[in-house]
Order: sequence, then C-alpha cells, then structure tokens
Amino acid sequence: MAVHLAKELDESILESLIKKYRGKPGMLLSILEDLQNKSENKFLSENTLKRLAEKLKIASSQVYSVATFYTFFNLKPQGKHTIVVCRGTACHTRRSKNILEFLKKSLGLKEDEARVGEKIFLTTPDNKFTLRTVACFGQCALAPVVEVDGKIYGLMTEQKISKIINKLSKENKTK
Repeated sequence: MAVHLAKELDESILESLIKKYRGKPGMLLSILEDLQNKSENKFLSENTLKRLAEKLKIASSQVYSVATFYTFFNLKPQGKHTIVVCRGTACHTRRSKNILEFLKKSLGLKEDEARVGEKIFLTTPDNKFTLRTVACFGQCALAPVVEVDGKIYGLMTEQKISKIINKLSKENKTK
C-alpha cells in the first residue's frame, strides 16, 4: 500500500489566503478551495485543516465539518488524473458497475478501506489515477456516464474507457 505524505503547508500561502478572503462571504470555503488547488495532490491534509483553524481562531471541528460536508473537498491525496463513475439508477441499469470493475482491474486497484458506504475512492500507488464513484451526474440520457479530469463522457463502454486510460498513460510517460 502506498504511503501518502503531505508536504508541509507553506505558512506564507496560508497567511496570504486568509488576508485575501478575510471578511468576505464564504471565506472558509474559498480558503479551503484555494488550499486544495495549491496542494500537490489536490487534497486537504489533517495538518492543513488544523493550522487553518488555529489561524482563523475557530474550532478544528468547524473546519473539518465544512471540508467533509462538500464533496468537492478531498481529504486523501488524489491522482494526477481523476476518473469518476456514475452509479445512479440509469447508469447502473446500463452496466456502469461493469465499467467500474473493468477500471479497478485495469488500474490494478484493490478495494480495502477505500469504500465508504456505497462510494468508492481508490488511488493507484504511483498517484497517476484516482477512481471514485458518484451517486448521479444528472446526465441520465447519456448513461452510463464517466467523468475523466472534469470532462463528461456519455454512453461509456469498457472499450472507450480503455482508450482514454491508454491515452492518459502515454501522456504521463512522455512528460
């Protein structure tokens, strides 16, 4: 199992974000979003959340509560590429589970502690891919739906997702 170590948060980044958003509506959300975007693996570490709470002089539980309420925030390191498989009813009936199983096998992922209820969150040991599930994208007419790096792909098949993964893997090797 890969060990994910968060780089220490640069104190000046935290200070500048607090200064930038202080007194503005949604200050905490905005700071968390910027912190996640500046993180190497697009996530908010426990240390980052604690330090933010200290700097804002609010309870750590309040910061954690906001970070866990919104699905946009990640508390675990993300891969360079994110693949999200819809598990809504329309996608399920059109075999999104088969696509999910194909992806797990293709990326060499094993489910262990990565399952939270029905949601799946898995990252490859090399941090190249993160595979997640979502309850519904609201794109039922295009079922089954998969999102790759923020782009929605409808009428997905194992062959189509395989081509996308191969393309992303080749891009990673040339960079």
